[in-house]
Amino acid sequence: MRIIENTCLLLGRLLMGSYFILPGLQKITNYQTMTGYMLDHSVPATAFLLPITIIIQIVAGLAIIIGFKGKLAAFILAGLTLVISIYMHDFWSLVEGIQRTHETQNFFKNMGIMAGLLVVSSLGTGCFSLDNRKPKTP
Repeated sequence: MRIIENTCLLLGRLLMGSYFILPGLQKITNYQTMTGYMLDHSVPATAFLLPITIIIQIVAGLAIIIGFKGKLAAFILAGLTLVISIYMHDFWSLVEGIQRTHETQNFFKNMGIMAGLLVVSSLGTGCFSLDNRKPKTP
């Protein structure tokens, strides 16, 4: 890849990683509220899944930013994004109105983010990453 492509990939990784790290941190500071929100959406095993979600969002978000095991991290986040979208943005179960419109928009926004994650999981993190660092020759 050329320098512009790798620079764009690096900037995209910074934004994509931040997109997961910040909500992961917010889930920690608003743990009870998030637990209630998940229970309201009938998420099973919330007491187990919320901490797992937080860990995945923060660790995999950081992995994408630094480009360490970036393909795997992006693939895991793509799966998480799909599951979150199905449970938390279930627009198909709502009556017509502003809430349904809002959840439809969130669902398809998440599908776009998932598409970007799948691209990274396929193509990798580019040359500005730990995954692609050149080993030092003696």
